[in-house]
Amino acid sequence: MSDSILADAVTRALARVTNADGKDVVTLGQVADVVAGDDGKVRFVFSLRRGDPGALVRKARAAAEGVDGVSAVKVDVRLPRTSPVGGDASRMGQGGRGPRGGSEGHGGLQPGSVPAPVPKPGVLADVKRIVAVSSGKGGVGKSMVATNLAAHAAARGWAVGLMDADIYGPNIPVMFGETRRPAVSGAKGSEMIVPLRAHGVSLMSLGFLLERAQPAIMRGPLIAGILKQFVEQVAWGTLDLMIVDMPPGTGDAQLSLVQTVELDGALMVTTPQKVATGDVRRGIKMFERVNTRVLGVVENMRGFQLPGSDEVVDLFGRGGGEALATELSVPFLGAVPLDLAVREAGDEGKPTVIFAPESPAAVALRRIGDQMIEALAGTESRR
Repeated sequence: MSDSILADAVTRALARVTNADGKDVVTLGQVADVVAGDDGKVRFVFSLRRGDPGALVRKARAAAEGVDGVSAVKVDVRLPRTSPVGGDASRMGQGGRGPRGGSEGHGGLQPGSVPAPVPKPGVLADVKRIVAVSSGKGGVGKSMVATNLAAHAAARGWAVGLMDADIYGPNIPVMFGETRRPAVSGAKGSEMIVPLRAHGVSLMSLGFLLERAQPAIMRGPLIAGILKQFVEQVAWGTLDLMIVDMPPGTGDAQLSLVQTVELDGALMVTTPQKVATGDVRRGIKMFERVNTRVLGVVENMRGFQLPGSDEVVDLFGRGGGEALATELSVPFLGAVPLDLAVREAGDEGKPTVIFAPESPAAVALRRIGDQMIEALAGTESRR
């Protein structure tokens, strides 16, 4: 089947997708630039309108995937430009209410106000998979999970990089026990930062560039600039997997990242209680709005076994993350118990899966890492 014939067939299939009013999305002009390659890969632009559910994109993707001859589908989502609460849309991400721009956790990010992802061609071209580890709020152990997933993938023989995009709380240097400053290589004018390596993982963090007690005080444009530097001016080399440790919430860093690189998925970390799962719910919705696959939910800090006893105390509740995953129809990857080994490993500057491999937390983290790898193995490589 020729490229043009396949593109026409996909367009006809998309014309059978209707919105809530029963009108087809092709007639409404929501579908544009349908392109098909001779390898069966199809790409098109889909413009959501105000009031459209995020599921409409999934319906359009499924319709295209159902056409004979289609091997893969990429949808470039365009979202309606609406104003966030209390300001003009053109000021989105400019830090109008503090360094996180007022979008942390609630209110500042309204449905449809997320800029469409426009990944820059060639960025991280030698990185096969990119996964964001995110959360709705701080203090849920997101960086700990990112650290151990990276270390576990490296132990399985993958070439792994870990980008610490948590600009306000860059904890990756502490968790990997790395205090050096990265070197710079290359000729003047084309210098590249050389990532540090620890426990088999290539690392880049703002924490390597700041003094120990120096705070990161910056607004949206500076955050975007730092992430751009981490993406474009770090010599990552060829990697099987890059894990990005995101800051909490749905703010400037998240938006900058999805506009800069094409993510293969996002993994959400929460603790069991409602105050955490509610924020994670918003985080999941944000990634869905920018057409990023949610690989699953991890419930951290589930249960603490009293030393010398079989009794388990659920200090933060139990099952909240699992219930959230079921509610939103995303995979539940597992629960990590409260474990002294996690604190000790962090203080020692070693991932738990290396420091205490037989601890309950390490066993759980390896299982979660294996599920993440399995999910990624089922997707097409970026290269």
